[in-house]
Order: sequence, then C-alpha cells, then structure tokens
Amino acid sequence: MIECRELTRHFDGRPVVEHVELDVARGELLVLIGASGSGKTTLLKMLNRLIEPSSGTIRIDGEDHRLAEPHLLRRRIGYGAQRAGLLPHLDVATNVGLTPRLLGWSRERIDARVDALLERVRLDPATYRTRDVTGLSGGEQQRVSLGRALAAEPPLLLLDEPFGALDPVTRDALQSELQSLRAELDLTVVFVTHDMSEALLLGDRIAFLEAGRIARVGTPAELLREPGAGGIDEFLRAPRRQAERIEGLLSETSE
Repeated sequence: MIECRELTRHFDGRPVVEHVELDVARGELLVLIGASGSGKTTLLKMLNRLIEPSSGTIRIDGEDHRLAEPHLLRRRIGYGAQRAGLLPHLDVATNVGLTPRLLGWSRERIDARVDALLERVRLDPATYRTRDVTGLSGGEQQRVSLGRALAAEPPLLLLDEPFGALDPVTRDALQSELQSLRAELDLTVVFVTHDMSEALLLGDRIAFLEAGRIARVGTPAELLREPGAGGIDEFLRAPRRQAERIEGLLSETSE
C-alpha cells in the first residue's frame, strides 16, 4: 500500500526525516514510535502531503503520490490529527461528514454514516450530533476526529496519537474498536504513538525512529526478543517496569 524510498525532509537546512526506506503492506497496522523530535509526525504528514518531502519518493497503492492534487489525495486517505484538528465553526456531525460531503455523497448516506461512526467512537448521536466542538473535552474531540478520519471509508488511515487524551477505559475500548474496524474494512493504518505499550498491543510491525532515521523495524515479538541498539531498548523496558510494579502491588493486596 505504501512505498517510501530515500524519503527526506529538511527544515531550515536541518534534516528532520532522513533517507527513510519503508514499505507498509495492504491491511497492515504499522506503528511509528520514537522520542519527541524523532520525525515520526513529519513522516506521517508526508504520506498525505500535508508536508512535502525535500527529496525521495512515496507511492500509495502503486501510484507516485506527487501525481495527484494534494486535496484530492487527502480525500482518499483518512487522517486523525494529534490535536483533533476539528473545524471550530462546525458542529460535530458536520465535522465528521465533511469529506463525504466533498466527495458528493447524498445527505441520507452522510447522515447514516455519521450516526454509525459516532456510535462506534462511543458518542451518542442524539446527544452529540449538534454539539459545538469547542465545548467538547479533549478526549471527546479526539473521538470526533477519529470518526471524521473514517467517514469516507478510506483504504488508508493515518493516525497521529489518536488516543492520547482519552481516559484508560475509553482508550482501551477504542483500541479494540480500531482493530475491529481494520478487519471489517481491510484498512491499512499508519499509527504514531509515544506509548510503547500501545505500540506492542496494536502494531503488526513497529518502526522505531531516532534522529529522523528508522533505527529498527520489526514485529512486537521480534523487538521484544532482539531490541537492537539505541533508544528502543529503553522504550521497551518502560512497559516491563510498569508491569512489574503493578504485579508487585497486586501481590501486596493479596497478602
């Protein structure tokens, strides 16, 4: 579904993403993870031309993505922004249904799709359809953003920390819902997170970025078995330490 070759992006002469070689298979969920400033969000945004590469090529479903007009390319790719990115002057239903409306869907089809997606992201349509998005909590805005990303039934979904502002119960439910949607819709997903536990639980493969380069790519099992050098080892130790602390607390309560 995605082929990146020698992909590079400079800002003010400084490399932020450098010589990235990456393939994403159709139907795969690839997680991009790394420390702040490692280039993961820049790499994600280059895939739908929100940021243009300085050099290198990207092919989406076999087509050089530079051949498509940026706004037409983005209508075929679902995108969930890090800070929701909702249009503040539009209500919830209009935000979710924005891309289908641009694609010329009928009003009836849009309304049905909006209601179905609001239910799937755990927002009651009767309560939230006409709500002003500026009055929503950060977690509610992120759920609306996820619904909008899925609205036009795209084959490719780009998600930038979509569950970061959610409470643990809702986060767990939406992680499960995302996996169900992947299977149901045959979605290809590129998912940015800074949470290694989330990466291990969701990803078919994980790409670890350091200083704009991909330092390691592998399945969760491969990375746990052989982390390799660099910062990924520290990232992998964090969920293990947390699990050990929780086990210790559980042991104390059972004594």
